[in-house]
Amino acid sequence: MTEFMMIFRNAYEPAFKPTPEQMQASIKQWQDWIGGIAAQGKFVSTNRLSSVGKILKPNNIVVDGPYAEVKEIVGGYLVVKASNFDEAFKLAEGCPILSIGGHVEVRVVIPM
Repeated sequence: MTEFMMIFRNAYEPAFKPTPEQMQASIKQWQDWIGGIAAQGKFVSTNRLSSVGKILKPNNIVVDGPYAEVKEIVGGYLVVKASNFDEAFKLAEGCPILSIGGHVEVRVVIPM
């Protein structure tokens, strides 16, 4: 089986402040979706990404925060196992980020 990474992207909206109930509902959606992938034996790993960071550009130029020059953020990723790209892409269906206008990028992981 080959590993594929799903990269979760959505618009950066600093004013968005979900209620605790909205956060719980969102967490449940993610747990259910990832749990379904794990139940198929295709789950490898996943993580969310912090909103704190810096960007290093050529010539040692440092930009604070991952949002300094972008309108879209990478919020996290999931690594899955699948027999081919189409199977991995099919696993992305139902991802909770799609319900809030975000999208999922699926890429083959190439071992180093």
